[in-house]
Amino acid sequence: MNEIELAESFFPALQDRPIIHNTIGAVLKDTALKRGRNEALVEVKQDGNLGRRWNYETLYKDSLQLAFALSSRFKKGEHIVIWSPNSPEWVLIEYAAALSGIVLVTANPSLQEKELRYILENSNAVALFLVPEFRGNPMAAIAKRAVVGNIAVRETINISDHEALFNNSCGNTTLPTVNPEDPAQIQYTSGTTGFPKGALLSHLGLINNADFYANRCGVTEGSTWVNIMPMFHTSGCGMVTLGCLNSACRMVLVSLFDANTILDLIKDLEADIILGVPTMVLALLEQQENFPRRTDCLKVVSCGGSNVAPEMVMRVRRAFGCKFSTLYGQTEYCPVITQHHLTDTIEDICKTIGQPISQTDVSIKSVETSMILPIGRVGEICARGPSTMLKYYNNPDATSETIDKDRWLHTGDLGRMDKRGYIEIAGRVKEMIIRGGENHFPAEIENVLRQHDEISDVAIVGIPDVKWGEIIAAFIKFRDKPILAKDLKLFSRQEMSPQKTPSIWVAVEQFPLTGSGKIQKFKLIEKFQSGQFQEMK
Repeated sequence: MNEIELAESFFPALQDRPIIHNTIGAVLKDTALKRGRNEALVEVKQDGNLGRRWNYETLYKDSLQLAFALSSRFKKGEHIVIWSPNSPEWVLIEYAAALSGIVLVTANPSLQEKELRYILENSNAVALFLVPEFRGNPMAAIAKRAVVGNIAVRETINISDHEALFNNSCGNTTLPTVNPEDPAQIQYTSGTTGFPKGALLSHLGLINNADFYANRCGVTEGSTWVNIMPMFHTSGCGMVTLGCLNSACRMVLVSLFDANTILDLIKDLEADIILGVPTMVLALLEQQENFPRRTDCLKVVSCGGSNVAPEMVMRVRRAFGCKFSTLYGQTEYCPVITQHHLTDTIEDICKTIGQPISQTDVSIKSVETSMILPIGRVGEICARGPSTMLKYYNNPDATSETIDKDRWLHTGDLGRMDKRGYIEIAGRVKEMIIRGGENHFPAEIENVLRQHDEISDVAIVGIPDVKWGEIIAAFIKFRDKPILAKDLKLFSRQEMSPQKTPSIWVAVEQFPLTGSGKIQKFKLIEKFQSGQFQEMK
C-alpha cells in the first residue's frame, strides 16, 4: 500500500512507475533485442493440448513479416476487424497491426450478423480477419452475409490460411512511422443509446496500463502467465498480452476455457499468475476443491470485471495459498483504474477495489455539480491519465459526455474514497449489467425484444447472482397473453449473441412508474427478490 492521507476524494497520480513513451511495436522490438531467447508464447489448442511455441525473437520476426504483408495491403490508420477466439494468430495480428500503424478493431466471436455488420460499418473497417467457426457459431457464413453491400471491406481473410494472411505479393519491406499517441485499437463497449460505442485506444494508453497492472501483480521476467481472458477484450489483448510483453515473460494462451485443463497447465508449466472474471475463478475453485492438485507455484490470482465476493477471496487463499488482487476498470481506460497491492489486508481486498494504479489521478465527483467530494461521500468515480481513451470513434457527443474539458474520464460508476485512496463501489450511475465480466446495456436488449410482435414493452435489469455477479432479467408487458420463455429465448438468439439473452423472464401487467412515466427498475428488482414475481415457463 502507498501510504497517503487525503483531505478530499482526490488521489493524485502515483509516480512509482515511469510512463513508457513508446509504441506497442517498438516495445516488442526492444524486448526481442534484449531478451529474445525468453519464451514468449505457448499455444493451448481447443482440445487442451499444447501447440506451437515462440520466444521473443521469433515472435518479433513473425510479427514483422506479417506487418510487411499488412502494410502492402492497407494504409497506416486504416481499420481492420479481427473476429476470432484466442489463438497465436490473434497475437501476431495484434503486433503486426501495431508495427504497421493499422488500427485493430476487436469483435466477440459469438456475435451474430446484425452485431458484426454494425461493428464493420461503424468502425469504417476495410478488412475482416476471422476463423470459419467457433463453438457452433458459423462465422464464415455470418461474415458473408454481414459484408453484403459494404463496399469499404476489401478483404475477408481466414486467419488459419497463412498464405492469404501473410500475402505480400509486392515484396514490401517498409513500415510507416508510428507514434505512441497514435490509435492502436477500437474496442466496442455498450453505450447509453443501446448501441455499442467504439473506444479508440492509443499505443501509449495500452502499453502503460498493462505495465502498471503487471508490476502491481508482481510479474517478473521469470513469470508464467496463463491467459484465459478473451483477446477481443482489453483484459486479454491488453492487460495480459502486453503485461507479459513489458515483463518479457511467458504467456500461455488458452483458446477454450476448461477449468480442469487450466489447473493442469498451472501445475505442469509452473504458472505463477492468472487473471479471471469471478465466474472463471469460481470454476477453478470448484475443480480444485473437488479434485485437488499441486498448485503451490501459483503466486497471484487477479480478478475483476464484476463483484468479487469476500467468500471467494477466502476460498482462493485456502485452495491455492496465493495472493489475491482485485481490480476495477473499464474499456475507456485501457482498462485498469484501481487495483489492490499484494500486501493489502484481507479487509481491504474484500471491501474495496484498491488504490489507483500508477500515473493515474482518481477522484469522486458529485453527479450533479462535478465538484470533488469530501472523503467518504458517494459520487461518480472519475479517472485521468495516460490510459484515457482518445475518443469514442465517430461519436463526438458521447465523447464530450464522457471526457470533460479537464480530461477527466467519467466512468458512470458510483463509489466512495477513504483517506488512503482506497475506493468502495456503491453502485452505478448508468444501468450497465456486468454478467461474468462482460458489460451489457439494457437498452440494446430492450430494443431487440421490442421488435417482437407480441411484446408491448420490456424492461431489462441485472439481478445479483453469486456465480455471474449479475444475470439478465427481462420484465415484459405483453400485448395479449404471455408466450413461452423458450420462444422468447429463441427469438433473442436469432437477433443477439448468446450472452445477451436474458436468463430470467417475467410477465408483468403494469410497470411501476415515476411521476414522469419512466419505469422504476429498482422496484422490479425488489419485487422479484421478495418473491412477488414468478418466472415464466
